[in-house]
Amino acid sequence: MALTEERTSTHHVRRIDKPDPAARSRGGQRFLLVGLALASAYSLFPVWWLIVAATKDRTALYQSNGLWFSGWHLWTNLRQLFTYENGIFLRWTANSFLYAGVGSLGGTLIALATGYGLARFQFPGRDLVFACVVGSFLIPIALLTLPLYLLFSEIGLVDTPWAMLIPCLINPFSVYLAKVYTEATVPYELLEAARIDGAGELRIFFSIVLRMMTTGGATVFLLAFVNTWNAFFLPLTVLRGEENWTLNLGLYNWSGKRLESGVDLTSLVLTGALLSIVPMAVMMIAMRRYWRTGVTLGALK
Repeated sequence: MALTEERTSTHHVRRIDKPDPAARSRGGQRFLLVGLALASAYSLFPVWWLIVAATKDRTALYQSNGLWFSGWHLWTNLRQLFTYENGIFLRWTANSFLYAGVGSLGGTLIALATGYGLARFQFPGRDLVFACVVGSFLIPIALLTLPLYLLFSEIGLVDTPWAMLIPCLINPFSVYLAKVYTEATVPYELLEAARIDGAGELRIFFSIVLRMMTTGGATVFLLAFVNTWNAFFLPLTVLRGEENWTLNLGLYNWSGKRLESGVDLTSLVLTGALLSIVPMAVMMIAMRRYWRTGVTLGALK
């Protein structure tokens, strides 16, 4: 027994501490939270500045702290905004809803039909067509604006709502998303069963496929709506008269009047810019369930 104790006392065991997985996980969570907090602050900072600026009059806008309130003139700014030039701001808002709403809705329907056809029908040249679709949405829209203007000039569509609506109906990226969602949610067996029961292709698409593609369609519509609502270069090129301008184009024209005629409309421009983000915020909140599910489905695919 004494010999055993002596060996034990003279034998040194080296202990290696293993890293704690829970501690590493907590460190990663803290790093992620800090990163999310910084990204949120960076994203919300312009919105906060815009909210504060929309509550100021012209004097406080230039002489007070830009990140804090100085008086409350929001209602006065709103009243001037809605009455300036006989309420042209309301006309621009209606135009933006027309272009973004109707154009995105029609474009979503066309994209879903095209994506469904590419995903579930076999025809010669299908792979080539899909390759052209993928290649076309890699081209910046700015490169297509001038050809569109020349084409619309030949057929007399410049300075008409059709000059904005027609480009909104064709969106290759929406077609790509629709194809991905169709492959993930619409099985071949269901389509074959519907055909055996005597359903035609149009009835299958409108009665079965569209209902199964609600999430994908909502995602495509939301992306198209935001893209059209924020469009600037296309309406700047194809729209001339003020009565057909979009909200962004009208506010841009107001911001330039200070240099052209000396009229400072900065307060109205900032108030209008604040109102212009409200429809997109409402759209995102109302469709967040479809948006979250749609993005997850596309990521899994």
